[in-house]
Amino acid sequence: MFNTDRLFEEGRARPLIAAHRGVSSANIPCNTLAAYGIALRQKADIVEIDVARSLDGRLYVFHPGMELPHLRSERFISEMTAAEVDELRYVNQDDCPTDCRVNTLDEALDLLKDRCYVNVDKFWMYMEEIAACVRAHGMEKQVIVKTPCQPECFDELERVAPDFAFIPMVKKEDIYTDELLKRNIRYAGAEVIFSSEDDPVASPEYIRAMHGKGLLVWVNAIVYNKTAIISAHHTDDGALTGNPDDHWGWLLDRGFDIIQTDWCSMLQAYIAQRNQKRGNSL
Repeated sequence: MFNTDRLFEEGRARPLIAAHRGVSSANIPCNTLAAYGIALRQKADIVEIDVARSLDGRLYVFHPGMELPHLRSERFISEMTAAEVDELRYVNQDDCPTDCRVNTLDEALDLLKDRCYVNVDKFWMYMEEIAACVRAHGMEKQVIVKTPCQPECFDELERVAPDFAFIPMVKKEDIYTDELLKRNIRYAGAEVIFSSEDDPVASPEYIRAMHGKGLLVWVNAIVYNKTAIISAHHTDDGALTGNPDDHWGWLLDRGFDIIQTDWCSMLQAYIAQRNQKRGNSL
């Protein structure tokens, strides 16, 4: 059902919604099976997951570096054995203990198989191991992988996962697309990061050019840190506390194909309402 061979066609037909680390709030922590399950219930097209690795090589779905706020652990997962990681429990948004443990990548892939596209973030940290896990689950055509725009990442991707749909993280200006189209890589489009509406990767001309090459453009409405401006202040926060037309609407009008959000159901509702209004005005 979910086949990245059709990703461009689907993304051009309607905006695809990517759930940032699933959908989490209150007592449901991010990057857990519960958060991923809620994202599916809210009809996310793509579920974004992060991957960490234990000292003895087990892969987990967790954002590396977030151990202290999410698990009350002063040690990184990369410094712990799998047995130690399995004893950890998340805390909720009030810093109270939950029953949620750190799930393995195998468990996440089991849950998401044939139910959505899966965007594997932090892929560049453990490419070979993650690629082997994806293949073991038969999900090569269901995953979308990301890396920074670094030659060593492109080389490793070409070596271990040339058949996986690939979306690099491009900041401000895209000087990589022409090279990537020449490589043995399934280049699906770019995740663009921009602090100004005038940055080249935010321009309608760039987006149209990418579409002309059969490529999609992914944008982030999330706010993971108020000091990190990744979509020129067109954000989930602005959409929910102000006029969504100036935030989600701006991203849609600009022509972006994939919007990553922490508020899947509300973005879905906004798009449906917007389409209804535009339909009634014809």
